[in-house]
Amino acid sequence: MRMAHVTIRTKNFDEEIRFYKEIAGLEIVTDMRERGVTIVFLANSSGDTEIEVIEENNAVDGGNDNISIGFETADAEKFRAELEDKGLKVGPIISPAPVVQFFFVKDPAGVNVQFVSHRNEF
Repeated sequence: MRMAHVTIRTKNFDEEIRFYKEIAGLEIVTDMRERGVTIVFLANSSGDTEIEVIEENNAVDGGNDNISIGFETADAEKFRAELEDKGLKVGPIISPAPVVQFFFVKDPAGVNVQFVSHRNEF
């Protein structure tokens, strides 16, 4: 079974889409706003696991500290510094093994987003 998507309901709809486009590098693969529904699916490419963003005015934007969405990056330390320069509140670099580094940042809906880099020593 393939994971299809992760759904985020938010009142910060436009900011959420911008975050996943500009920070995570995703593109809109399905835009239902053209059909009068405020739902957008983003992914690296068609067929990849998607982030579904739904506008919901009653949503409680705060995320769940027990859940995160993870993305790979070539260099966690460098990318963390770039996001910090953009004004995002980023967490510290964590390195549970010499070949792994990651950090967390919250998206506009409060979802924990992890950016992780692996060295080739695996």
